[in-house]
Amino acid sequence: MNDCIFCKIAAGEIPADIVYDDGEVLAFRDINPEAPVHLLLIPRRHIATLNDLSEADAALVGRLYLAGQQIAMELGVAESGYRTVINCNRDAGQLVFHIHMHLLAGRELGWPPG
Repeated sequence: MNDCIFCKIAAGEIPADIVYDDGEVLAFRDINPEAPVHLLLIPRRHIATLNDLSEADAALVGRLYLAGQQIAMELGVAESGYRTVINCNRDAGQLVFHIHMHLLAGRELGWPPG
């Protein structure tokens, strides 16, 4: 965990453009955005992948989504629409092995994603 970039961001060791922090969930702007609004929401506690979640983590995962909802409303994109994505493992595109939810908005998002 000590080499996890998201753990370092959560600990304040690496700077990030933080837009939300409730003590358990942290949200910051993606450094390589795929949309005008592209945020990453992470739990402060390190969990490598969705496969590593347990029943005890259900409330934490719910907090990620509720934080996303609140942020989307605050940024004015809730009504026009936003997408949330959590990738699990390399074949799905997970590059940082600390669960994180992408929140994308600010343009029309096609389906299937590119």
